Amino acid sequence: MSLNHISLPEKPIHVLTLTPFYPVEGDDVSGCFVSEPLGWLERDGVSNTVFAVQPIYRGRGHANTSVPPAERISYLALPGGFGLPTSGAFLYARILPAVRKRNQVHRIDVIHAHAPLPCGHAAALLSRELGIPYLVSVHGLDALSTTQVKGYAGECCARISRMIYQSASGVICVSEHVRDEVVSGAGKACRTSVLYNGVDPEIFAPAPNGQSSDPVILTVGNLIPIKGHELLLRAFATLKQRYATLACEIIGDGLERARLATLASQLNISDRVRFLGRRSRQAVAEALRRCTIFALPSRYEGLGCVYLEAMSAGKPALGCRGQGIGEIIQHGVNGWLVAPDSVEELASGLATLLQNESLQKRIGSAGRRTVLKGLTLAHQAGRLSRIYRECLG
Repeated sequence: MSLNHISLPEKPIHVLTLTPFYPVEGDDVSGCFVSEPLGWLERDGVSNTVFAVQPIYRGRGHANTSVPPAERISYLALPGGFGLPTSGAFLYARILPAVRKRNQVHRIDVIHAHAPLPCGHAAALLSRELGIPYLVSVHGLDALSTTQVKGYAGECCARISRMIYQSASGVICVSEHVRDEVVSGAGKACRTSVLYNGVDPEIFAPAPNGQSSDPVILTVGNLIPIKGHELLLRAFATLKQRYATLACEIIGDGLERARLATLASQLNISDRVRFLGRRSRQAVAEALRRCTIFALPSRYEGLGCVYLEAMSAGKPALGCRGQGIGEIIQHGVNGWLVAPDSVEELASGLATLLQNESLQKRIGSAGRRTVLKGLTLAHQAGRLSRIYRECLG
């Protein structure tokens, strides 16, 4: 056989991953989108050294032994948005000796930073000092840090983010929606690509015996205003008379919990709404298998991994038009889309799905096929591996 026809293995790559998002003891959800592809990357010849970083005032947390190991690092930072412009420089100063030492022992080929501030800024400074190319991933709200921080600090964030995007070897965006945000702030000169998150289709699999006998609307997400939980409760209240056994389950926690519980009481639906707090990945998967419809009427989502998880579990996933998930969901085919901030359209969409079991099954099956076709962790890792190799030329 000619040597031209022999498939040689890809050259191994060592990546330094800098991330503020990573699972900790008792919480395997936060940062799972960073940890879960690592095992698949290893199969593609990509090894990772992970630095999971937090400002010192938040503490380091304890390692979660169920995910690939990470070195947990605390760094000096000023609290709040005021400290965000300088946090990357503080992080760089904190980790430079460790990165230098790691690079001497096992040469680092690429630095992959998650979020422009602070990790992208630290990566840019490391790249300048050590001559290692860097990539930065933008997941959603981190694309808007320049608008979330006001005044002079916000102007500094905008300037630093622009430098990070323009000097990076690549900017990885979780959706076209996020890429538009990046380009609008940094210009078309930065090198961007879109890489959708992936799902483990074995963990997030359809229930073998179908859903529970009573209909359940499930939502999963931090209890913050942008997620639209208030809209869901108001829409649910309009449906309770038509569906005597309908329940709403809310997984997640946050500052809005007390206000949402009060609203449920005011709407006279407290007996139908279950606030379940934070749950493990396995518990979320079980809740998705048990529910009838997944709904998250979020006002802003870069993509939204939980929509993909619901689709993988074979359940109709309902989100809002104009968000990243609209690039995946075809309305009425493999999911359902409604206008943001519209209680009426949300209630109508939920009612349409609740009253038509065959439509539920058809959309759920199509959603599962969509994930299996191109949105698994294996797909995500394969595309990320190619981005690393393209970065190295």
